[in-house]
Amino acid sequence: MNALPAMPPAEDEALSQAEAAYRQLRDKLIMLDIRPGEPINDGQLATELGFGRTPVREAIKRLEVDHLVVSYPRRGTFATTVDFTELADVSEIRELLEPLAARRAAKRANTAMREELLDVAKAISELAPTPAQSRELMRYDLTVHRLIYRAAANPHLEDTLIRYDNLATRIWCLVLDKVPSVSGHISEHVDLLKAVAEGDADKAGELALHHVTSFEETIRKVL
Repeated sequence: MNALPAMPPAEDEALSQAEAAYRQLRDKLIMLDIRPGEPINDGQLATELGFGRTPVREAIKRLEVDHLVVSYPRRGTFATTVDFTELADVSEIRELLEPLAARRAAKRANTAMREELLDVAKAISELAPTPAQSRELMRYDLTVHRLIYRAAANPHLEDTLIRYDNLATRIWCLVLDKVPSVSGHISEHVDLLKAVAEGDADKAGELALHHVTSFEETIRKVL
């Protein structure tokens, strides 16, 4: 089976070791490469990721704030469990903020960003994934959302939405085996990306809201 093509990174800037360690660990937790409840060993992770213990420890502290890891005195640090009862709360926030980000991005994205949005839309439209590649597809979902948040040009909004999208994606990944297909969920991004790139703020907002509400509906059907 051929792997799906990798999406371009959402940011090109040089990262500090602590930031790079944080992003790698964050995505491992989101995509369930580190399973809920699994112990977090900073020495082992430092070796695995090729960083020193200090940046990994800094990353773990940030991940506690993100509610992706939790530390207990004398017990250690663990990946948080996934609480499905949080779905409604997370969705409520995303239903308000995702359309806002999409509308802002449609209005504020620069020319280079609009071209990048269209390039990603084209890449997704050309995908022909198999059911076994559902987890790989979810990486596209993360990339698209983070790209739109960055295009919205509001760092506070971006940070907030990344945090809640991460929690939502983690829930989705936990039920992937129960969902018939995620291809439709990913293909919805094509029209959304085009609307943002073309500056159609109203359509972008509507599509973003639909995307979030359909996500919640799909999850609830399989719970």
